[in-house]
Amino acid sequence: MSRRMSPELAVSLTDMDHTIGPTDAAVTIVEYGDFQCPTCKLAFPVVKLLLKRFGADVRFAYRHFPLEQPHPLAFTAAEAAECAAAQGRFWQMHDLLFESQPRLERINLDAYARMLDLDMPRFASELDTHAHLHKVRADLKSGEQSHLRGTPGFYVNGRIVDVSFGMQALLGAIEASLKDR
Repeated sequence: MSRRMSPELAVSLTDMDHTIGPTDAAVTIVEYGDFQCPTCKLAFPVVKLLLKRFGADVRFAYRHFPLEQPHPLAFTAAEAAECAAAQGRFWQMHDLLFESQPRLERINLDAYARMLDLDMPRFASELDTHAHLHKVRADLKSGEQSHLRGTPGFYVNGRIVDVSFGMQALLGAIEASLKDR
């Protein structure tokens, strides 16, 4: 028996979410992603282009949804992004992880942290002790509560957008939301 995806985002954005763009933007996009997912990597530059195109009209949030079964390095990569976030470098690490996919082994994560000039003893300690595991699990749980089953998962103004046939659907959802305001 298959479960249908909920058309609604189950958990609203909070201060714990990583966002780009104004809080009063007309359109809010939430992506559930997996740093080891090849389709998420393909979506990454498209999202950057859309953010550039729509500017202050769009707020973008990224939430972790690591699919450990097919992507055994995804969970640790998500934790590494959170370790970077603790030092004010989430988006830089986010970009590096997608740009450097599939090199997500621990040695590479440490190299990316050095590239970002992070405090390495702190980064290593937080990654080793899973200091930010709760954040990754909270994002994962919120995706599960929204009945998300795969990545990337996009919500525009709280409604799911099916991008399984291409990212054009995301563009259409943004344009429709802007037209409705």
